[in-house]
Amino acid sequence: MPIAARRRVAGEIVRIMSQNDTRAGSTASWWIRSSVMALAATLAGMQPLAAAGPDVVVTLKPVHSLVAAVMDGVGTPHLLIDGVASPHTYAMKPSEVRRLNASDVVIRVSAQLEVFLAKPLSLVGKRTRIVTLDGVPEMILHKARVGGDFEPHGHDHGPGKGKGKHNHSHGHAHEKGHNHDAALTDGHLWLDPHNARVIALHVSEILAAVSPADAARFRANAKAVAEKLDALDQALKSQLSPVAGKPFLVFHDAYQYFDRRYGLAGAGSVTVNPEVPPSARRLSQLRERLSRTGIVCVFAEPQFAPRAVDTIIEGTTVRRATLDPLGAAIGAGPDHYFEMMENLARDLRGCLAGSV
Repeated sequence: MPIAARRRVAGEIVRIMSQNDTRAGSTASWWIRSSVMALAATLAGMQPLAAAGPDVVVTLKPVHSLVAAVMDGVGTPHLLIDGVASPHTYAMKPSEVRRLNASDVVIRVSAQLEVFLAKPLSLVGKRTRIVTLDGVPEMILHKARVGGDFEPHGHDHGPGKGKGKHNHSHGHAHEKGHNHDAALTDGHLWLDPHNARVIALHVSEILAAVSPADAARFRANAKAVAEKLDALDQALKSQLSPVAGKPFLVFHDAYQYFDRRYGLAGAGSVTVNPEVPPSARRLSQLRERLSRTGIVCVFAEPQFAPRAVDTIIEGTTVRRATLDPLGAAIGAGPDHYFEMMENLARDLRGCLAGSV
């Protein structure tokens, strides 16, 4: 009910109760009058409810940040994976499945990255619109780097893995049993500001279709986000140009989009599958590489234990630092994406330049 109408109702309650005040003398009547008058005061003082906007669920924090910026002033999207949780290892709660079913829009990166969503999304109703970002035409996509320095895909036997049993659970990839001969798309597409720009503009059109009354606000917000992303891109190019070409290892290959955008020399990954510890043979190979190449840094990730990284660099002069492609320690919201990208650039430059 609009606030003006609420106040009219409250005034009418007070008028009627005043007219009948002399007729009501019992204790019960006094209690009823007091209760009704309190209700009238509450109605008169109530503020109008803010428009909730579309009910939107977003899987990953960096993408959620971009969607939150587009929805600013209209509503707030729900973030599915928060904290240090990783899409590679995430398991949904029943309450989250119910949340998907009640939503207007669900935004994910790809069917391969968020494998855990396959079954829940197959059960949502037709009213829920599912947006898969790697299918947006303007998106720059890269194939996953596999083999050679980026560990042969699916063939690293972790502890207890028998001969002939290959791992098939990496988040870039596929569910167990799928054919892994075909080239796979690297799902970490948000780490290129061009793609972030595409996400903001595309999502604004999706939301405009779902909530036409808010279309102008969504589009204006998206335009502002795109301009801010252009400025971020130029700033990161300037910050990272002094360390372009210096080789480094990462825990798992989440940074190809960032590397390509800024001319960085990612030289390999500790593991292709962050869910399974690398084999002793793999660690030995990496230690041997450190001794004969110019790799100056090995980067861990906060989502995964750093033991393998510590083993590789033990007894060497190679520096160790941490990169976070999800911004786990940064609060969710419209500014998250920008802070996360600035932190990546700072941490990469700091280690590669020898200042950490």
